[in-house]
Amino acid sequence: MDHELLKLGSEALKKAALNEEAKAFILSNPALFQLFKKAANRYIGGETLEETIHAIQRINRSGYRVTTDFMGESIRNEKDAREATTEFLAFAAAIQSHRLNSSISLDLSHIGMLVSRELAMENLDLLCRAAAKSNQEVIISMEGTDRTDAILDIYKETLKTHPNLGITIQAYLHRTSDDFKEILQLPGSIRLVKGAYDTPSGLSIPRGKELDERYLNYVDQLLANDHPCAIASHDEKIHQETVKLIHQHQPQNYVLERLLGICNEAFEAYKEAGHPCRIYVVYGKEWYLYLCNRWAEYPLNLFRGLADILG
Repeated sequence: MDHELLKLGSEALKKAALNEEAKAFILSNPALFQLFKKAANRYIGGETLEETIHAIQRINRSGYRVTTDFMGESIRNEKDAREATTEFLAFAAAIQSHRLNSSISLDLSHIGMLVSRELAMENLDLLCRAAAKSNQEVIISMEGTDRTDAILDIYKETLKTHPNLGITIQAYLHRTSDDFKEILQLPGSIRLVKGAYDTPSGLSIPRGKELDERYLNYVDQLLANDHPCAIASHDEKIHQETVKLIHQHQPQNYVLERLLGICNEAFEAYKEAGHPCRIYVVYGKEWYLYLCNRWAEYPLNLFRGLADILG
């Protein structure tokens, strides 16, 4: 496969994801909307909370844990941030009432971080309290590099009163080597991802052997310390090497994680072998950007999308 062609396809899809005119045209056209929605259904739990509850129940019955995110980010007014928080609280209540095996994942910019630090911390406090009622955790997702310091600041401050709070760390950032040392000393769980956001020049490592080695070095430290963690990757080699490290260190507080719609027989085999496996589920009406990003990660997924549309 021509890697340069895949790279060009990925860049084009990222641009499509951010093209508001294209998005508006597709979502306002009933025929196109239905076609794209059929492709998106592979990757989302549903548009509504009720649909998502049923999806999580099916996944739980298959033996997987779940972490669930109500899609949205970059909220810039208090009203919308509080509405998003209300939706997350409704999901936290559903976890308890339906006995779902699901944690909560979120972007801090979805619950008010871009409005004020205080608003984000207030809403995060509410969510951590609600999740604790079901003995579940809240996992903060990472965003663009211009928000990393603010996210880590809120995480470290809130963790002091809410031990059920976790953080996502991006292995591709050069700064992560320093951040990781500090965060590893804290009790909160760590979700480790390679990182997918575009960054200014010099801030990150491109996909390739060096990044894989760095990612696995972080995995080794997490497992050796038996630190609560999620090894979140769709790279089969990464999970293969992770399993070797699991056998070496015999940790108790780990989970292997993949996105809904991108699980395969190998991931099923890890679960059947006794490894705790978790599926990242998103829901809501903001699925267009999410769909384009899934295609951008691996443009050949477009063919899968075409099969979903025609199927």
